[in-house]
Amino acid sequence: MAFWQGEVPASRREAAKMNYRLYEEHLDGEEPAPPVSIITEFLSVLTERWPDRNVGEDTPWTSIPLSAGASGSYVYIALACSTAEMASAHVAQVANQ
Repeated sequence: MAFWQGEVPASRREAAKMNYRLYEEHLDGEEPAPPVSIITEFLSVLTERWPDRNVGEDTPWTSIPLSAGASGSYVYIALACSTAEMASAHVAQVANQ
């Protein structure tokens, strides 16, 4: 799942384009920038429910720490297939707040 601070795209196609551009800009290449405060707060709320100190049956994260997928106003979060439906609903709810 990918999240970023900014305007909500008008369509899924526009969201996919924006995600691709932001991923390339923020995570594909040189050293990532420190995440902005809203992304840091977002990850903090997520890790209150599921700490990102381990990967296994009791967590939906497949890549830790979650902050490793964050740069500037963008964050990419990898979820385990077995918990993706449940976890993605919670992650989206937190993002909407």
